[in-house]
Amino acid sequence: MTDLTTDINPRAGEFTEYRQAIRDLCRPFDAAYWIGVEHEGGYPEAFVRALTDAGWLAALIPAEYGGGGLGVTEASVILEEINRSGGNSGACHAQMYIMGTLLRHGSADQKRRYLPRIASGEWRLQAFAVTEPTTGTDTTQIKTVAERRGDTYVITGQKVWTSRVQHSDLMLLLARTTPAAEVARRGDGLSVFLIELGDAAQRGLTVRPIANMVNHETNEVFFDEVVVPAANLIGEEGRGFRYILDGMNAERILIAAECIGDGYWFTDRARRYARERVVFGRPIGQNQGVQFPIARAYANIRAADLMRYDAARRFDAGEPCGGEANLAKLLAADASWEAANVCLQTHGGFGFAAEYEVERKFRETRLYQVAPVSTNLILSYIGEHILGLPRSF
Repeated sequence: MTDLTTDINPRAGEFTEYRQAIRDLCRPFDAAYWIGVEHEGGYPEAFVRALTDAGWLAALIPAEYGGGGLGVTEASVILEEINRSGGNSGACHAQMYIMGTLLRHGSADQKRRYLPRIASGEWRLQAFAVTEPTTGTDTTQIKTVAERRGDTYVITGQKVWTSRVQHSDLMLLLARTTPAAEVARRGDGLSVFLIELGDAAQRGLTVRPIANMVNHETNEVFFDEVVVPAANLIGEEGRGFRYILDGMNAERILIAAECIGDGYWFTDRARRYARERVVFGRPIGQNQGVQFPIARAYANIRAADLMRYDAARRFDAGEPCGGEANLAKLLAADASWEAANVCLQTHGGFGFAAEYEVERKFRETRLYQVAPVSTNLILSYIGEHILGLPRSF
């Protein structure tokens, strides 16, 4: 019989140095820590600070700017291990997956100005303002406007589900710089800006927190003629939608890794409880009705894990990986949600008790069916771009 200390991730022996370092860092941030943060409705400041001080949130920043110079594959392992430890990397993961917009399309001056400060932890780049209340995932129809006035842009509009604004120093913003009626293609006329948040409240920016089912700091953000230096435009005016799309493959791969971390956590908790919990004189895991769902959940996590590595390898090699990145996110999100349901069912009533952590992680992993991209949008992508079916929207 397999020892309960066995790691059920067969690839845990890869990137051992990174995995062990993250596990060691996460160890003090145990169940009591995460339960306490949620009870207070707080932000895991101590955890995020520890990750920052250890350099992990600067993993994708080139070494010349003080970062780790690592690839998306290594970054995915970092986020996987955070969630595998029982933590929630959603409190800080955006700094990794929105970094690519600045790295790939920012000017040399912007990189020199911002990247060393982000790498050192002096500044955080955690906020990503794209979605709007009336457009949802129809990003090309956003209405927030950035009007050029001399050497500045004046921004007016509203964003929603903008996370970590209150714990970030910088925000990446997508806004319209050319009216939609004047562009040839619906993805044209959108631009990306890097906004310094330090005194933004005095410059017309209002933040309203949104209470939600998980302890996740997210907000409505209102821009009332917020003035931004023209020097903070990233790349060329009007090409921002392309820049955002360029970073979405990394986002999907990294989110897939978080789901895989959750999936291994749920599967491990379920198998441990099923071996230890004795009812009617036998471990409940001896019953196939309990054993088979855990086995199937594990099989699906393993399959999603392979797709994650394939997508990450392609991304780091500079190869096209849109299909693989979307498949990785779809499979991993589905697998983690299945594993969450199995784990909760295995624990029975105790699964609803906060002290077992299952209910908290259950709520956290459910988010990935919806955000940062919904399952249905990925299915649309697969149908159109991989299977050659007619565009559905």
